[in-house]
Amino acid sequence: MSKKLIIFLTLLIPVLTGIAVFVTPELSQKVGIAPPETVYKQSDETSNIEKPCSNEHPDWRPAQLIDGVAIEEAPSCEPDNPYNVAASVKGTNNVSMATLMQTDLSDDALIMGDDLDNDGDPDVIHIKLEVIELNGSSPDGDFLINTYDIGPGIQPGLWVFAPKSRGMALKNFNSMVANPLLRAPSPTIRVEQGDKVYITLENTHYLPHTIHLHGVDHPWQTSKGEDNDGMEEHPVFPGENHVYEIQPRHSGTMFYHCHVQTAQHFMMGLSGMFVVEENQPNNWVQTFNIGAGQVRHPSVAVKKAYSQEYDLFYQAIDKKLAQIIQGANDPRLIAKRMSRDYNMTESFENYFLLNGHSFPYTLRDSVIVAADKENIKLRIVNAQRSSVALHFHGHKATVTAYDGVDQPAGLQLTRDVFDIAPAQRIDLSLKTQNDGLNSYGPGLWMFHDHVATGTTTDGMEPGGNMAILAYKPLIDEQGMPKMHEEFLNEVFSKDYYGKKQAVWNTGDFAHLLGEAGLFAPDYLRIIVFGLATGLIIGLLVLITLVYKRKQQ
Repeated sequence: MSKKLIIFLTLLIPVLTGIAVFVTPELSQKVGIAPPETVYKQSDETSNIEKPCSNEHPDWRPAQLIDGVAIEEAPSCEPDNPYNVAASVKGTNNVSMATLMQTDLSDDALIMGDDLDNDGDPDVIHIKLEVIELNGSSPDGDFLINTYDIGPGIQPGLWVFAPKSRGMALKNFNSMVANPLLRAPSPTIRVEQGDKVYITLENTHYLPHTIHLHGVDHPWQTSKGEDNDGMEEHPVFPGENHVYEIQPRHSGTMFYHCHVQTAQHFMMGLSGMFVVEENQPNNWVQTFNIGAGQVRHPSVAVKKAYSQEYDLFYQAIDKKLAQIIQGANDPRLIAKRMSRDYNMTESFENYFLLNGHSFPYTLRDSVIVAADKENIKLRIVNAQRSSVALHFHGHKATVTAYDGVDQPAGLQLTRDVFDIAPAQRIDLSLKTQNDGLNSYGPGLWMFHDHVATGTTTDGMEPGGNMAILAYKPLIDEQGMPKMHEEFLNEVFSKDYYGKKQAVWNTGDFAHLLGEAGLFAPDYLRIIVFGLATGLIIGLLVLITLVYKRKQQ
């Protein structure tokens, strides 16, 4: 190599070094006038965005008469199956086969017996319950089964009591989704004061369970001298069954739950509302209220004083506890992880549910639909570990009962926030009289837990147990609130609750409040920097080799 070339290459090194320094990529760069495109980008066709209402069963909404059972209108998006309501009123032994086949109930799930007091309704009731697992692990593959979403894309492990069922646990052969009978919360059970009630727990689960009738008048032992209180020392083991016997003398809103490893099983979902209705002639009560809160066949006593009735069941889930059943399907491993490894005293409540769903799914089946000048009965249970401070926007309701005990008129407080302790029940009278006290007038009025975490879903807000008291003119033909279309399209998204998109991702202010995102790098600058740096290194190596050769 000539001397002149070596001098040229040597002089070229500082030039290339200057270029490399000038184009060195920075750790940050200025934003242009146009907002940058984010790295995470959704397609308009993505399946992560759901329709606010699937409108799967519009035929379930109207008032109807099935096998002689009058079933009230349910305007909400996802009302309860009216055939389930009919079977829950007359008993699976008294409805037609055509009606029973429209349900998933077994033919012995609810047997209505004799009318002992000759007042026109049955007084001997046989109820059969099972324990169902939702969103659990499958030994057949890396997927969950039977799936049940509490919100968009959210599937925590759950256990629920459910009426004894028949057929497939899934919607169909091409689905992992649980059929509508198998859902949270455990169903509200209604009986009449003085009924002889036999509740059989058929334990089809892999762990032992019991049924404790919390607040319900019941003897300590059955007629056979066996356990009748559902305590932990008398568990019903897998494959076994046990009959609990009651003849309640006191009416009111009560509670039932598993009392085996109560802290864990309670938070896993094994609890439900238990209502003892006042004894009245010809009082065929709706024994099961499965899922949505509206009672579509209220009792005789309720219909005398109220225009509508709703069951509101609040519960919370610790995702760490819920994940245990998703990480194993060996009951020995699940028992160990849940009983010995998991520490309940260090638990958190991540998901807050109303009637088995978190917002926005609460808008599908937990909307209270009202008209002007109504008096609506609300039965409320707090099945959370924490307290609930239930607040109604635009209304003040009146407490008529605590823990199933009616309050004298002088103690019936009218307020807009109600403190409900864990396992406590309250009955409310909510009037829609537009007088500035009971109601401020028609609207889409939110009601929710005013403990701030209650309106979150694993930290994302809005979420949790938020729902709406909607006046009829302000809901559409599918039962969804009007004037919220853009907002609903945003929150009915798995990406929203998966924390993959900004809270204000759309609208006029998206460029200010949306995703800041990551910038596309300046590829030309990187290429020039790489070439310059590479040439510098190459030239240094070349000059070094030439110099060594000349030295030899």
